[in-house]
Amino acid sequence: MGKITEHYAELVFNEQQMQKRLSSETLSSYMDSINNGANLQESVAIDIARAVKEWAIDNGVTHFSHWFQPQRSGTAEKHDAFINYNGDGHVIEKFSTSQLIQSEPDASSFPSGGIRSTFEARGYTAWDPKSPMFIRDESTVKSLIIPSIYLSWTGEALDMKTPLHRSINALNTHAIALQKLLGNRQAKRIKVFSGMEQEYFLIPMDVAQQRPDLMIAGRTLFGAPPVKGQLMEDHYFGSIRPRVSEFMGALDEELYRYGIPAKTKHNEVAPNQFELAPLYEEITLAIDHNLQMMDIMRRVAEEHDFLVLHHEKPFAGLNGSGKHMNWSIGDNTGANYLEPSRSPLKNISFLMTLGALLIGMNEYSGLLRAAISDAGNEHRMGSHEAPPAILSLYMGDYLNDILDSIESAKKFTDKTMSTINHGIEGLPKVMKDISDRNRTSPVAFTGNKFELRALGSSANGADAAKVMNVLCAYGYQQLTERLSKKSGDMKKNALVVLKEVLKETKRIRFEGNNYDDAWKKDAKKRGLFVVDTTPEALQYTLDPACVALFEGMGVHNKRELTSRVDIKLDAYANTKLIEYRLAIDIARRQIMPAILAQLNLLGTANANAQSMKLTSSGIESDFNLLNTCYNNIQRNVAELKAFIQTSEAQTDTYNRAYTIATTGTDLLTALRTDVDTAEQYVSDANWPLPTYDQLLLSI
Repeated sequence: MGKITEHYAELVFNEQQMQKRLSSETLSSYMDSINNGANLQESVAIDIARAVKEWAIDNGVTHFSHWFQPQRSGTAEKHDAFINYNGDGHVIEKFSTSQLIQSEPDASSFPSGGIRSTFEARGYTAWDPKSPMFIRDESTVKSLIIPSIYLSWTGEALDMKTPLHRSINALNTHAIALQKLLGNRQAKRIKVFSGMEQEYFLIPMDVAQQRPDLMIAGRTLFGAPPVKGQLMEDHYFGSIRPRVSEFMGALDEELYRYGIPAKTKHNEVAPNQFELAPLYEEITLAIDHNLQMMDIMRRVAEEHDFLVLHHEKPFAGLNGSGKHMNWSIGDNTGANYLEPSRSPLKNISFLMTLGALLIGMNEYSGLLRAAISDAGNEHRMGSHEAPPAILSLYMGDYLNDILDSIESAKKFTDKTMSTINHGIEGLPKVMKDISDRNRTSPVAFTGNKFELRALGSSANGADAAKVMNVLCAYGYQQLTERLSKKSGDMKKNALVVLKEVLKETKRIRFEGNNYDDAWKKDAKKRGLFVVDTTPEALQYTLDPACVALFEGMGVHNKRELTSRVDIKLDAYANTKLIEYRLAIDIARRQIMPAILAQLNLLGTANANAQSMKLTSSGIESDFNLLNTCYNNIQRNVAELKAFIQTSEAQTDTYNRAYTIATTGTDLLTALRTDVDTAEQYVSDANWPLPTYDQLLLSI
């Protein structure tokens, strides 16, 4: 691979490329738009369109595509060639400003929750200047990729990215207002940063292709526990196998070419499970890069004869995969509002940011629960390797002591404030000690950021990031309103207000073991948002208070929210129904014939044993057990098939999804129980599916 810097971002139209091809005036205007939110002038867009076309053609590119994030898994794109007719009717290579700025896919062909219909299908993709354009290099085909947002022609957001931008604008408005009130005149623009840690599984393709459930559903619908699994806990941070190391090296090389700052790679806890973590970036770019990363990962895995699994729970009884989203905010001065320092003013901002998140989470934690909820993550959350589906904040013992001292203070003198500031100064040293981290917490403060550990491996992080931004913006808004009513020393007033906030929001802070069953009971007593299914979580978004919050922040109107809930409920139901149909197909065509073949062998063996007057009680016992399993499977298949037919006829989106989440899940679990039991009594020669041991011990 050579030096990383020699090939880093060679496929990206970044600032270095712009310096070579744009005038200093154009580049300065463009960077002002990126960094400070200034409007992009038409003359600048014209010059950029010319420059990027020349750069792309010089690199062998023949097509361009607006790349966007519809409300479904992954990304979408439509490719057009750099050709058009000139005035003489000859074909020329052309890329105009209008082609850069806007494209028009068929909006009715993407999930819209009823916002667009077939007879009014117009939708627009619009260039997002905040994300750099890049070249998709796949063998002999190269395309210029233009990161974009996706809107209906009436202006409603049809994608995941537009609301994220809106949430950043809302956060900017309320954070800057609070900073001005605190006396900070330097802060002009808020920036949100993130690092997206990506967990995944690798399965050899030749073995995976023998499992229809892995290839279609991304997870095993059946499978008895492996002999070893992760019992020895020797895979975590273990030596990376040569074949996997080759894949990781090739993946790193590709990611670097696309300017994706892959930093850390290691074995995760479960066999065949791994993690890749990048350096932090501004959050819109971090999410773009994560989506690219998953796409590149799939392609490179296939080249190395692996199937990569991004499903949150591919194997029952083994650790699932998350996407830990680290989240922090700062401003144009380089300050991080979650970074303790020696500056009293910065530490007031730090405390106010904690207070803002406490306010937002205390009142609307259900929104974050909804944002992390889907069919895949539902299998993972609540298991003993993943944060539970109850959202709380963890601060750590040291920071908790500081907050408790603020809450218990009778008044805030210069000495008290100095003591608090000194305590915060010591926080970075404490946070280096890994014992002050709670791996069971879904949202944990980890030194200079919050880590959302409940996001699923396959998720687009935009939805959760949007909610984090909105909750913090709401908290800032509430703090500003309270502070505005007070006179005198604003720094002392800030602590007075924070003291009130800490008392009001105590229920959302939890320092204990989130895996403990007692926590669920405790959370209910505290009045936290506790639901068991994805449909229940999603439906909370339409609570009038939630609608008012999103509308007030300018992030969503009610029509957009209603459509998004409808889309997610439909996606959830269809994902589960695909699994149910697939389970029936595998059971009928593979499992039941395998059990019959084994019963035939056992019957013959039993007859032979009796003819030779040998003891055959063990054979009879196995025969009876398998016969019971066969009958149960036959019955469960029939019940699941009838349930699918009933579900498909149901017209109410929520009731359909909720029934699938409850009754449907129970039916599949019952079917799986007997299949997994049968697997342990059927010979390898007869069992049609690779077992967990064969899947996980074959690298």
